[in-house]
Parts: sequence; C-alpha cells; structure tokens
Amino acid sequence: MSNGFILMLSHLRFVIGLSLALAAHGAGAASSDTAARVTAQREGNVIRVCVENSELSEVTVTFDFSPVNLKGSVSFPHTATFQPGKTEAFTLAPIRPDAPWHYSYTNYFKLGSSDAAPDDAVVYQLPYAPGRSYTVSQGCNSGFSHHGANQFAIDWKMPEGTEVRAARGGRVVKVKDDSNTGGGTMQFDPYNNFVLIRHEDGTLGHYCHLKKDGVRVTPGQIVRTGEVIALSGNTGFSSGAHLHFCVFKTLDGRERVTIPVKFEDAEGRAVTLVEARQYRAPEIRGTQTVSLSRADSVALR
Repeated sequence: MSNGFILMLSHLRFVIGLSLALAAHGAGAASSDTAARVTAQREGNVIRVCVENSELSEVTVTFDFSPVNLKGSVSFPHTATFQPGKTEAFTLAPIRPDAPWHYSYTNYFKLGSSDAAPDDAVVYQLPYAPGRSYTVSQGCNSGFSHHGANQFAIDWKMPEGTEVRAARGGRVVKVKDDSNTGGGTMQFDPYNNFVLIRHEDGTLGHYCHLKKDGVRVTPGQIVRTGEVIALSGNTGFSSGAHLHFCVFKTLDGRERVTIPVKFEDAEGRAVTLVEARQYRAPEIRGTQTVSLSRADSVALR
C-alpha cells in the first residue's frame, strides 16, 4: 500500500461523521445536530467515495477537492444531491500509481435538494385557522431580516400558542420544539423551534419560532394542507411572538434560496402578501390532497 493511499484513507476517515451545516438565515437553521457520513472503499486502485444520508429528505453536498496526481470521476468543486440511504458520490484514482499523490479538501452539507423544481401553479393556504385574520409584520425583501437567502419569507404577528396549520401538504422531515428561549439578535438563532415539511416538488416549507413542546407532528408523517402542525411562539431569533414561514430550495452545500409563493385570500384570490396588511383565511378550506410518491406510499403501509 502506498503512502499516498494511507494518507487518503486517513483524510476520508476524518470526514466520517461531519455535522450537516445548515444555513442560519434570519429565522434559523433547521438543525445544527444533523449528521451525514462520507465513507470510502478501495477496489484495486480505485477509491469509491460515498455519502450516507440518514435524513428523511435529500441532502445536497458540495465537495471542494484539490487533488495532486489524482483524477476523479467528476470535476471539482462538485455539487450533488443525495437521496436518503447510501449513494456513491464519485471515485478517485492515481494518475501515476508509482508517484506520490495527495489532496486537500472541504465538504459542505445542506438539507434539501438542488434538483427541486418549484411548482409555480401551487397556491398556498394561509397557515392559520379558517376565518382568522393576522397581520403581516414583515414581508418579502424587508430590511430587517428578510433579505438574501430569506428574501421571500413572511412573518405574521401572532399570539403565542396560536394553532399553526400546514400551508401546503407534504412529508414532515424535521422538527424541533425543545427550546423556550428567544431574543432579538442572531445569537438566539440556535434556539429556534421549527417544523420542516418536504413538498411534492422537492421544495421545503419552514415554519419557525414555535412554542416549546408545541409541535404536533412527527418526522416521517404525511400532512395535508390545513392540518394543525404546531403552536406559534417566540423562540430563536425573534423579538416578539410571531410565525415565520418560507419555502426554499437548496442551491448547493453552502446556500439555499427562498421561493416567492402566492396565498389564497378570503375571496379565493391568489395573492402576494404585503407587509402591514391583514389577511383572513377562507372560511371553507379546499380539499387539496398530497400526491404521494411510491416511496411515501410504501412507507405508509
């Protein structure tokens, strides 16, 4: 075994167990304790590098390798999305096996899919009870915290303990409700309670600042539009009781981007919400259902 190969295995073993680095943009990262594993297996002179994704949703990884006397099956930096389970990411092999080789690298991980294709035809329901009205306290492109990756997020001023309902159906992929701490600076961001729902088109719906012990759904559960999923709160980066909601897709292992969406108002119109305006949820909800993938259908049997 060459010294170069020993060095490579040492690097790859070090990668195993890296924490999934989710972005902390305004409302907070989905979790800081998510883990993905990168493993390597040698077959002759070929090293197969794999990602083991233990999440209920896709994970997007950016590999930034600088190889010397090594060739890969992909070009670096390389970004790819991985389904739950173990998937081969790429292979590496010496260009000249008799010569020294080495590399440096950085890997970035983010929950979600860079392959998500947002369905612009979907109209979201206001995430609260039929007939109730709440004011948009912070809209899109706000100078306070709704900019950059959080550009198209929406906040509603909402008393703590208000029922939060799914604006769109999907599979619950991650929840957190163990925090009772909140404040008006980013240092409180790790204390954000949330529900994260994967939609049929691969986008993720993020409901944030929820009440401690206020989540009413479990990871893996299929929820339908209008179902109660949590109670609103004032946790994380939050200067007052409210609900933060956004829909996002992952760009690469470093960044995500929020998606502009329309909501159904009390008159049944699909509208873009405006800051400082109050919106009443329709008295009678639609009967929108969730289309289940084959994998989801099998899981529910």
